[in-house]
Amino acid sequence: MPLTISGHDVSPFSILLAVLASMGGFIFGYDTGQISNILLMPDFLLRFAVCTGTADPATQCAFYPAIEGLIVALLSVGTAIGALCGAPVADGLGRTRAMSIECAIFSAGVLIQVTAFNAWYQVAIGRLISGLGIGALSAAVPMYQAETAPKQIRGTLTGTYQLFITFGILVAYLISLGTRALTPSSASWRIVIALGLVWAVVLGVGILFMPESPRWLIQRGRLDEARASISRTHGPGAKSAEDVEAEFDEIRQAVELEAKLASATWLDCFSPRHKTLYRTLLGMSLQSLQQLTGANYFFYYGATIMQAVGIQDSFVTQIIFGAINFGCTFLGLYVMERFGRRWPLILGGVWQAAWLFVFAAAGTAAGDPASDPAMGRLMIVAACLFILGYASTWAPGIWILIGETFPTRTRAKQGALSTMSNWVWNFLLAFFTPFIVSAISYRFGFVFASCNLLGALVAFCFLYESGGLSLEAVDRMYNSEAVRPWTRPRTQNTERKERDAPA
Repeated sequence: MPLTISGHDVSPFSILLAVLASMGGFIFGYDTGQISNILLMPDFLLRFAVCTGTADPATQCAFYPAIEGLIVALLSVGTAIGALCGAPVADGLGRTRAMSIECAIFSAGVLIQVTAFNAWYQVAIGRLISGLGIGALSAAVPMYQAETAPKQIRGTLTGTYQLFITFGILVAYLISLGTRALTPSSASWRIVIALGLVWAVVLGVGILFMPESPRWLIQRGRLDEARASISRTHGPGAKSAEDVEAEFDEIRQAVELEAKLASATWLDCFSPRHKTLYRTLLGMSLQSLQQLTGANYFFYYGATIMQAVGIQDSFVTQIIFGAINFGCTFLGLYVMERFGRRWPLILGGVWQAAWLFVFAAAGTAAGDPASDPAMGRLMIVAACLFILGYASTWAPGIWILIGETFPTRTRAKQGALSTMSNWVWNFLLAFFTPFIVSAISYRFGFVFASCNLLGALVAFCFLYESGGLSLEAVDRMYNSEAVRPWTRPRTQNTERKERDAPA
């Protein structure tokens, strides 16, 4: 039975397609969530850290900050490279085959990590290789979802990528909690890492049975396949047939117009014509600022942070963080579909900044939160409320925007550049956080709070509202001299106005 949304039929198959592709986000989230807890597992510490004894690894073993940073952060180096490589692969092979190959690359990295025995750098190299696959997936999945999803629910379906990131983080926390009972066996951490192979097989094999992006098919002249791909995301019936033909014609006209131009190069992403440079810089800025919200400060090092504020079982606290992050992402999908993209990012940035100020001020005032239970509890509450805001706005919103802001001709490359900037900052924060925290402690939260306010300002001044518009209409909107970011009406009825606006 088709779903009727805003007077248009949408097939439940479109939801299945988006959910399966979002396994790319699950893989990303799972790899992000596992490392925080693995770094505290006794057998992992005994094998890879520096130990003064073996009786109590938790107190007698520790990583040098540089080594800890490399184990955590080399994943992000791989993802930054993978994001750039993902664009030409997705353009050349198609979105679905590219994702399947990227899952195989991720799996190779997992096998390298699982077979490590005493060399910490083998774990780090494995994470680097896994990162190549994750980075390429992070560029391909939102683009594929945006290009295949019906515009009426594109925000929700593209946002499932972030939902599955949070789900992956939560699952990693839960599995880590379960496997620590296997201590002192190495299975306590090997099982957590090896399960990544399961998720990669689900996506790598399953995606081959999904339809290819209609925009990619039309670019290759495979018009019948493109029309069939569009029809699979709409329900049966005369109304759906009209919608399919209208969407097909709109995409075909846009592709034919772009085909008159030379093939897109990386330099074309920085051309000022048609606001291409504007959108490239905007995408890179938003992805960088998503990292600078400070969310991964809690997800990468959350277990260590919670130990510092006096929580006896930091694994359980991590699960609380993960559950809030996952649950509130459902709210984020509703917010992005109901209220658009722009204002949720603006208000979310202010909300996140406020609670990071509280977190940092409480930690700084307490000095040692572990000896001040009231301050420790306040910090946990502030962290939870920060995650609530992040999961509801900046977490899903940025991935949605990366899928729908760029024109078809340069979408893959601009998406890759934007995603790469996310991973570069991901690496910098993952690697340098141990050093920064040792120097300024919880005052690091003030830095993140300021970055959240900057993110709200960037969204207000430069981001156009793209909710409810087709990708082609979004492109026309950015090229219209009559529209400004802060003047466009935030309604679902603006597409006709944008279509009539001068290009």
